[in-house]
Amino acid sequence: MCGILAVLGCSDDSQTKRVRVLELSRRLKHRGPDWSGLHQHGDCYLAHQRLAIVDPASGDQPLFNEDKSVAVTVNGEIYNHEELRKKLVNHKFRTGSDCDVIAHLYEEYGEDFVDMLDGIFSFVLLDTRDNSYIVARDAIGVASLYIGWGLDGSVWISSEMKGLNDDCEHFECFPPGHLYSSKTGGFRRWYNPPWFSEAIPSVPYDPLVLRRAFENAVIKRLMTDVPFGVLLSGGLDSSLVASITARYLAGTKTAKHWGSQLHSFCVGLENSPDLKAAREVADYLGTVHHEFHFTVQDGIDAIEDVIYHIETYDVTTIRASTPMFLMSRKIKSLGVKMVISGEGSDEIFGGYLYFHKAPNKDEFHHETCRKIKALHQYDCLRANKATSAWGLEARVPFLDKQFINVAMSIDPESKMIKRDEGRIEKWILRRAFDDEEHPYLPKHILYRQKEQFSDGVGYSWIDGLKAHADQHVTNKMMRNASNIFPHNTPMTKEAYYYRMIFERFFPQNSARLTVPGGATVACSTAKAVEWDAAWKNNLDPSGRAALGVHLSAYNAETPLSNMPSQVIDNIPRMIEVPGVAIQS
Repeated sequence: MCGILAVLGCSDDSQTKRVRVLELSRRLKHRGPDWSGLHQHGDCYLAHQRLAIVDPASGDQPLFNEDKSVAVTVNGEIYNHEELRKKLVNHKFRTGSDCDVIAHLYEEYGEDFVDMLDGIFSFVLLDTRDNSYIVARDAIGVASLYIGWGLDGSVWISSEMKGLNDDCEHFECFPPGHLYSSKTGGFRRWYNPPWFSEAIPSVPYDPLVLRRAFENAVIKRLMTDVPFGVLLSGGLDSSLVASITARYLAGTKTAKHWGSQLHSFCVGLENSPDLKAAREVADYLGTVHHEFHFTVQDGIDAIEDVIYHIETYDVTTIRASTPMFLMSRKIKSLGVKMVISGEGSDEIFGGYLYFHKAPNKDEFHHETCRKIKALHQYDCLRANKATSAWGLEARVPFLDKQFINVAMSIDPESKMIKRDEGRIEKWILRRAFDDEEHPYLPKHILYRQKEQFSDGVGYSWIDGLKAHADQHVTNKMMRNASNIFPHNTPMTKEAYYYRMIFERFFPQNSARLTVPGGATVACSTAKAVEWDAAWKNNLDPSGRAALGVHLSAYNAETPLSNMPSQVIDNIPRMIEVPGVAIQS
């Protein structure tokens, strides 16, 4: 993903201001190491740090219309750009970049063109004819974006918080699926799918419709002019992404340039059972598999860098981001610039453990809607920034607009987990890809419960983090936590440790307000905590907190070493981070 920075209406067109904008733009250079660009028109500045994926030779930014009266700085990929170009027959394009269509669409349709874009994006468009501008972010918030306001009346836009936090009086996350217009001075939501109202859908489940929708989502993300690969952890979601990519790669333009041999990547603690699962899937699909190992100490040593780049103090996000951060550096060192990943499936299909406790299909559906709407604060934040820290782009087909519309229109009764009927979590996704004649995956992999935990090896990562935090945060510090951190007060030493690091990098009140909080059990929303009275006394973001789903007598604090083997064999893992072979 690229990095964008814009300062709009700053009442200062001096060389000093230009130098400052360049200085701040360089804070985003890790996102786009291939080229830097800056366009100034009066007191408006558009800066760009480019990661070249499509048309590396001529697609440098900012981009313009024919007479350069409209300028755009964009971070993202527009998968339907060729189709859109056909609608713009009277326009001349300066580059082959997929983002080149944006300025021309604005000329034809005004501010109402954003919903025509199929892709992930954040952009700032400046119309120099009347000095107006618009800012927009993709539907789910895959591309990170922040907005801030200066005391001089200026509006600031940045792909990351570090691009504006020192210069704005107030700043916040730019809401996904929204557009900000200088003409109205406010936001409006451009993304209005049927599921957003959370009304209960009633479309019958059709496995072939769901299968084709996801295949299309993966295929369109093969648009690239540079080497790419897939993240493969051995779980269901990443394995399906890898299988579809391997199946359809041969017939694409990408294969003509880079060959049809797919590369897959996985990182994990040495001897993790999931590393073995990823190898098994890679062997079945015939990918060139790259396996990276890290130690608990490697992860601990990277924590400060992770928090600086991910820009959060959320415990679960930091735990999951660290191995992905380490893996991304290894992948980039191999010359790969784009990977396809499996984020979003658990939110859409109710794959988290606590969904076992959903009391009815209405509550099940409402929770999936809430989870999708919050993805930009959690998994999207992690996938975008952990990879962008090393100039690597992550694409997420489960969060394709069309696929979400199909998946979220299905009667949620079909998504409900009913083990007595043989319906495990994400059953409808597994069933959609259960093809006897042309199997996508072996049966035991397709129906493997992704949360199955072998021998507790994955917990050493989290236990190591907790032990490290315990060395740096005292009981006395915890007693005063609510006075030091009155907003989102850390409840554990691990959370306190992350918060201290975050506040050192981002001390502003606006910064701490960008991070969500509230009660959660096993990654649930606060509302879902109400599903089980026992959860209210055992709030924790990890999967251990919801183990009562399988064994009500199990205490979530019981050490693994004190559990019988039959209990360990039923411990569910809560989060599949594509390409990361550890458990949460």
